[in-house]
Amino acid sequence: MFVAFRDLRAAKGRFGLITLVVVMIALLVSFLSGLTAGLAHQNISALQTMSGDTVVFDDTGSSPSFASSALSRDQVLTWQRGGGSVDPVGIAQSQATRSGGAPAQVALFGDDGAAFGKHTAIRPGAVELSAPAAESLSAAVGDRIAVGTGTFVVTAVGGDDWFAHTPVVWMTLADWHAAEPRGGAATVLVVSGAHDAGAVNAAAHTTTTTVPGSLHAIASYQAENGSLTLMSVMLFVISALVIGAFFTVWTIQRTPDVATLAALGATTGSLVRDALGQALIVLLLGVGIGVGATALAGAAIGTSMPFVLSATTTLVPGVALVGLGLLGAAVALRFLITVDPLTALNQAR
Repeated sequence: MFVAFRDLRAAKGRFGLITLVVVMIALLVSFLSGLTAGLAHQNISALQTMSGDTVVFDDTGSSPSFASSALSRDQVLTWQRGGGSVDPVGIAQSQATRSGGAPAQVALFGDDGAAFGKHTAIRPGAVELSAPAAESLSAAVGDRIAVGTGTFVVTAVGGDDWFAHTPVVWMTLADWHAAEPRGGAATVLVVSGAHDAGAVNAAAHTTTTTVPGSLHAIASYQAENGSLTLMSVMLFVISALVIGAFFTVWTIQRTPDVATLAALGATTGSLVRDALGQALIVLLLGVGIGVGATALAGAAIGTSMPFVLSATTTLVPGVALVGLGLLGAAVALRFLITVDPLTALNQAR
């Protein structure tokens, strides 16, 4: 590593430029990871609390969708006769208004069971607001809000629950029918312990999926998550290519120095370790600064935009970038393995 440190000190401008490129790539990748996780959270966080093992949709002839599913009472009864725990759930998007306040777009979840754990209205005429819904409505426990043609009292506030980018309001299923009549007994059923789901599906003209699979029944989640994930993957590939190109040029420029060291008896292994160590220093410095900048930006953003700041969105992309950067540097080191000392020294004259 002696030569590596000497080279870093001797060519501060060159290594500073490479480090700056790594910083920008790390900042872009980690920030996009946080944004992707934030958008996903605002799409599916309410559904991630479902405790059942099967979600039942109305069979419309296409892929399951929360927007188009409307189960009839007969379909619900067919599933209830099929055994297991069956919890009808109503889901719709509407506007809610606190007295004297501006209307806010919310997602109404009507549920009388325990499909979403502790999230449920305690009685008819009462609602529980998620924390984002309470913030949008400027409402607190004891306030009254208007939803549709009804007025409801807020009995609880809690949970960072979202559905399709709208904060969630929890109410009873009967209140949901009154506030947002959709011509159906429920939007979906959350089922646990069904004996023969295939037979019940055929009898009720329904289709089922798992709880994780139901997340794809939100159209915005599919579009956003697919495109942003593809962008993240492409950024990782581009980062490996860019960093590998930098180290390739760097290695070619050092060919005479490497040839001199080889002629003096340096082994190929020591040259490779020296070059990879040099690359690791640049990568750790650049990625550390980029991820640190993302962490500071994420903390400053707060709730002004959908952004999740966690180890998954910072440390994991950072480790991946370091690994890909070392892979690109390792590919560039083929010149070290194949260089002939005498030929390289003659070329350097």
